[in-house]
Amino acid sequence: MSVSANPASATPEAEEPTGSGSGSRIPRFPFWAQIVVGLVLGVLLGWLARSQDLGWLVTTLDEIGSLFVQLLKLAVAPLVFFAILVSITNLRQVNNAARLATRTLLWFMITSLIAVAIGLAIGLVTNPGSGTGLTPKDGALSETKGSWIDFLTGIVPDNVITPFTELNVLQIVFMAAVAGIAALKLGEKAKPILTLSQSILELLQKALWWVIRLAPIGTVGLIGYAIADYGWDLIGKYATFTADVYIGCALVLFGVYPLLLATVAKVSPLQFFKGAWPAIQLAFVSRSSVGTMPVTQRVTERLGVPKEYASFAVPFGATTKMDGCAAIYPALAAIFIAQIFDVQLGIGDYLLIAFVSVIGSAATAGLTGATVMLTLTLSTLGLPLEGVGLLMAIDPILDMMRTATNVAGQALVPVIVAAREKILDHDAYNSASSSPIDSFDQDDVRDAEQKVTLPAPA
Repeated sequence: MSVSANPASATPEAEEPTGSGSGSRIPRFPFWAQIVVGLVLGVLLGWLARSQDLGWLVTTLDEIGSLFVQLLKLAVAPLVFFAILVSITNLRQVNNAARLATRTLLWFMITSLIAVAIGLAIGLVTNPGSGTGLTPKDGALSETKGSWIDFLTGIVPDNVITPFTELNVLQIVFMAAVAGIAALKLGEKAKPILTLSQSILELLQKALWWVIRLAPIGTVGLIGYAIADYGWDLIGKYATFTADVYIGCALVLFGVYPLLLATVAKVSPLQFFKGAWPAIQLAFVSRSSVGTMPVTQRVTERLGVPKEYASFAVPFGATTKMDGCAAIYPALAAIFIAQIFDVQLGIGDYLLIAFVSVIGSAATAGLTGATVMLTLTLSTLGLPLEGVGLLMAIDPILDMMRTATNVAGQALVPVIVAAREKILDHDAYNSASSSPIDSFDQDDVRDAEQKVTLPAPA
C-alpha cells in the first residue's frame, strides 16, 4: 500500500494548516459551533413561525431545508457509482482483500443483530403504541412500498439510465459492483477508465464538500420547519416511541460500540469518538449517510484505517450498514404499529424482524428516511402499510439520531476489522482529534499532489 509522491509538488503553502497565516486573519468559527447555532436558531424560528402563525416563515424554512437536502441528493447517484467502482478496484492494493471484505460484511451483520435485539427489547418493555390516542384511522397508505419480490427483482435495473434518474441506489450499487469486478478482470486495459473514475470521484467529493459547508444553514431550515410544521403537541403523541428510538440509538452508539472497541478492537472508545465526531455531527444534521460519506471516509482514515481498505468499507457501509434506520427503527416501528392496529406479534415475528434487518439493510440506500425498509418489514410481517403514515409526521425528528448511529457504525466496523487484522495504524488512531471539517480540505490538497503512480500499460 505504498504511495509514490513527487516531493517537488509539496509546496509550503500546501503544508500550511488551514486557518494559519498572517496574524491579521480572523480565526474560523468552528464547524461544530456553526451546527449548534443552526440548531438553536432553527428551533427558535420554528417556534416563532408556529406560535405566531407566520406562513411565510414556515415556507422559507421548508425551502431552505429542502434545498439543502436536494443538493445532497444531487450528488448521490454519481457519487455512489464511482465510489463503489473505485473502492472495489482499490482492493487489489490490499493484502487478503477477500478476507477483509468478508470480515467487514460479517461485522456489519453482527452489529445489526445486536442493534435489532436492543430495539426489540426496548419495544417489548415500553409498549410504545399503548396510550398514544392514535387509531388506525390516523394512518395513511404509504405511496412507497417494499416487498421481498420487489427487493430481489429490483436489484437488477432494466436499463442504465433509470437508476440514476429515479435515484435507485440499490441498482446503482449493483451496476457499480459489476463494473468494478469487470475492471479488475481486465487488468491493465482498464487503467484509463479507472484513472478517469478516480478523477470524477474526486471532483464529486470536492463539490459535495461545498454542500457540506452549507450544513449550518440547512440545519436552520430542517429543524425550523420540523418544529413549525409538526409542533410539540404532535411530538407528545409519539413521546414514548420517540424516546425509544433515541434511547435505542444511544445505547448502540454509546454502549455497544464502545464495548466492541474496548473488547474486540482493544482500542480507546473515547479516541474513536474524538476522531469520528465530525462525521457523526454532520450525519445528525444532514440525515444522509451517503451525503456524509466523504467525511466518514476521511475520519476513518484519520483513525488509522488504511486508505485502500477505508475507500472500500466506508462506501459499502454507507449503502448497506444502517444500525439506526434498518435495525433499531423498524423493530420499534413494527411493535408500535402492531399495537396501534391491535395485532399480536409472536416469537416467529420477532425473528423475522431480525432477519429483515440484517438482509434488507441495503433497501435504506443511505438517503434521508427509512420508508422502504419500514414497508419491507411491515409487508413481511403482514402488518397494515397504513401504519407507515402514522410515522411519517415524526420521521424527520427520528431520522437525525438514526443517521448519526448509522454513520458511527460505518466508521466503527473498518476500525474493528483493521485492528483484528493488524493493519490499523495505532499511532494515527491514538493521535486522531476532532478536527474541524474545514481542515479536511487541506488533506484533499495533499492527496491531489501525492498520487499513486500507475505503471504504463504493457
